[in-house]
Amino acid sequence: MVCPLCNATGWKTVVLEGERRVTRCDCWRQASTARRRGDARIPRRYQHCDFAGYLTYGNESLERALASARGLLQRYPVAERGLFLLGPPGVGKTHLAVAVLRQLVEDKGARGLFYDTRELLRLIRSTYDPVVRETERDVLRPVMTADVLVLDDLGAEKTSEWVDETLNLIVNTRYSEKRLTLFTSNYVDDPDPSLTESLLFRIGVRMRSRLHEMCEFLDLDGADYRELPPNGGEDDLVALWRMKRHQPAAAPRLPAKATAPLRAKLRESARSSPAPDLKWPGGRAGTR
Repeated sequence: MVCPLCNATGWKTVVLEGERRVTRCDCWRQASTARRRGDARIPRRYQHCDFAGYLTYGNESLERALASARGLLQRYPVAERGLFLLGPPGVGKTHLAVAVLRQLVEDKGARGLFYDTRELLRLIRSTYDPVVRETERDVLRPVMTADVLVLDDLGAEKTSEWVDETLNLIVNTRYSEKRLTLFTSNYVDDPDPSLTESLLFRIGVRMRSRLHEMCEFLDLDGADYRELPPNGGEDDLVALWRMKRHQPAAAPRLPAKATAPLRAKLRESARSSPAPDLKWPGGRAGTR
């Protein structure tokens, strides 16, 4: 259907201070936002992620991360440092990164891009196949030049000399151009080079140093959202978060159809337990 305001031209007439002028039509702005959102490559599973759906349930680490994300948005486009969200699987790292990306794309007009690190490396590697028409430059150019880039699950990729060189090229280029980048990882940021479950062991000293200058590092810990049953809510997250301290070997899981008495019992147990000082030992590849 042709827009009645602009007749498909993308421009509409307005009257300002008694003078007729033209400005971009609302339909053009909406279409432009939809294009940028599509170009961002946000996976379907995360397309709903926003700040309103990010539950912190009194968890200080999550509240601190949310505050930092909102602060970044307020400073954009002069924000010089991105975010590096670290923590165990299921605490909402990707959710928060996508929420930032979406708002920058939709409200600030930024050109954004989302990639799972392993998927990006697979795509680059596929360009070496002579049958594939897309070149390495075609894949890397938008990754290097996007106003904001989310690299999800850094460190989960299988290490090799080629992987190290490729990731260092991406990080160094965006570092040099001061382009905003957000990362997530399941690996703990520990400076001990002998700790195999650390980010340092996975990505090396040089990249870790660059990342600390590029990003604010934030440790997230709490309940695993994926442990919630379909009918679970914020109270259940609190219960799982508090019980996690007392059952470190196997995180408690609510039944798929938790009964009201059971849910009440879990919440009562949560209230009677002290708030935990949670730590995680780092994640393994593929444990998102």
